[in-house]
Amino acid sequence: MTPPSITVYERDANVVPAGREGYTISLAGHDETGGLYAARDLGILDDVMKHAVQSFGNKFEFTMWNSSWSELLTQKHEPAPGLPASGIRIARKKLRQVLTDVVGRERVIWNTTCVDAERLHNGRMLVKLSGSHLSENDSTAECDLLIIADGASSKLRASLRPNDTLQYTGIMQKGGLAIFPNGIPKPVDEKWGLIVSSGKGVACFLSPYDETSVSWGLSYRAPTIEEPLRISSIEEAQSVIEESKELGKEFVEPFQSILDATDPKSVSRLAARDKQPFSHDLSLGPAIFIGDSNHAITPFSGYGASLAMKDGWDLATHLCGSQSLEEAVKAYDATSIPRATKMLKESRQRIDMSHVTGL
Repeated sequence: MTPPSITVYERDANVVPAGREGYTISLAGHDETGGLYAARDLGILDDVMKHAVQSFGNKFEFTMWNSSWSELLTQKHEPAPGLPASGIRIARKKLRQVLTDVVGRERVIWNTTCVDAERLHNGRMLVKLSGSHLSENDSTAECDLLIIADGASSKLRASLRPNDTLQYTGIMQKGGLAIFPNGIPKPVDEKWGLIVSSGKGVACFLSPYDETSVSWGLSYRAPTIEEPLRISSIEEAQSVIEESKELGKEFVEPFQSILDATDPKSVSRLAARDKQPFSHDLSLGPAIFIGDSNHAITPFSGYGASLAMKDGWDLATHLCGSQSLEEAVKAYDATSIPRATKMLKESRQRIDMSHVTGL
């Protein structure tokens, strides 16, 4: 059988842009829904493990501290059979590197955004492209199957499913990457997790990024989305850091030192939003949504990357093992939707637990 011809259009540049490299993500390995399972099936598990910032070989531990850094709870999982760890933290840019290397960088068209799509009379999909390097003749592409993985704010979902939008969870988050040339302060040098305030609705996620830096995200309840979300200057970034110091004034050291050590170029502001998964309607054309483009999930789940990787593997498996696209998509939906629904529910529960107010 002749393998399909695959082209990947990637919005970002070949070199990871500033503002998107300064955080780590979780890949779970304590059951078959985790990203490490997908990495194993893809044959890239060893390469992924080489880049792990933290690897929980015997157990996966998520720590929750109070404002004085006393441990409130530790969530533990054993590694699933056949996996070397129950979970890892990995820099986003390193995971992207491993995935693009295995796909083949020659298949990736960088700095190119898919902005619109429509079904043609011949049953194929026409995709409209945007990029400063594209000529008028290169501004569209046709394909037999369009697999959409353009994130929570998917432009193609907005085109094909305009009423399927993100829902604001009532939580805002400010974050950044703190640099410590002489080493990360304790206890973040060895653990990752969440500091929570005593009933004031404020929490801070912390995780080592490498040996000398730590990513942080201070989250709090806000009735509406705070604008603007995009940080456009060093002065604005410094203002966000100062606001975070005030919001987290209850947290003792090393919290304030982490904020003081933050690189202003890494500072971000985001609104935590999510979206329920949906079943596919092929009357819109041969287009399949995977990852956050289908079921957006907040960072509080720690499971977005795992879901996306499992979606990709499961979709490929069903496409290769089915007699028709309709059969493959039906099987894919039956696998991916319950998995995403479960994690969305757990994400909302974690938000409620982390940002409790009052007694």
